[in-house]
Amino acid sequence: MRFTTVLILAGTVGFCTVAAQAYGQETGSPPEMKAPAPASATASPGKKDTSVVIPSGTKVPLVLKQAISTKTAKEGDAVYAETTFPITIDNRIIIPPGTYVQGKISSVKRGGHVKGRAELLLHFTSMIYPSGYTVMLPGSLENVPGAEKSTVKDSEGTIQQDSQTGEKLGTAAKTAGAGAAIGGIAGQGWKGAGIGAGIGGAAGAAIAMLSRNADVRLEPGTSVEMVIQREVPLDSTRIQTAAK
Repeated sequence: MRFTTVLILAGTVGFCTVAAQAYGQETGSPPEMKAPAPASATASPGKKDTSVVIPSGTKVPLVLKQAISTKTAKEGDAVYAETTFPITIDNRIIIPPGTYVQGKISSVKRGGHVKGRAELLLHFTSMIYPSGYTVMLPGSLENVPGAEKSTVKDSEGTIQQDSQTGEKLGTAAKTAGAGAAIGGIAGQGWKGAGIGAGIGGAAGAAIAMLSRNADVRLEPGTSVEMVIQREVPLDSTRIQTAAK
């Protein structure tokens, strides 16, 4: 009797279970969802992005640390400069003042005797932060506000000496005038003055032709402006260390 009762109860439970499953399928009730497993306590968080970029076209004021002249400079000579004002992005200093900038002379052209002005082309190649953090860069000369009688003539940053045509004509005229005065005194009249003027003018022209046009010369402490030609990636953590 007891065994029969157990079988009846087992059958009843099995039937209820099957019925409940069938009812869930018919009514479309959602399946049971298991709770997600907790994340591992040993998982390491992702690294923080510390990169920052100097945008292309950024202009950086510099001061030269040595004299440069087309009279003595040679292609490949080193150029040394230093930043004079902080450059910032999003209220963060990315180039502090006192950062060293290195470059090299790319081309040198002396002024001609009759025509042709002196020219100097240089490029900047690296920056050294006060901490020693060194960054390679492509930089060219944008402007030379501290240079006298020299201007930047093209987008490459070529420095060109201003024209001396007026100065040479003035030299010839002064020499001609002096010759006229001497000739007038010696010849006692206009004829002597004319001869003297001709001689003086010829001498002045000869002096102008024999002398070269002036060289480009940038003194130590000359203010120049560098423009960065393409984006330069930096490590912000090393910038912060350098800026302290």
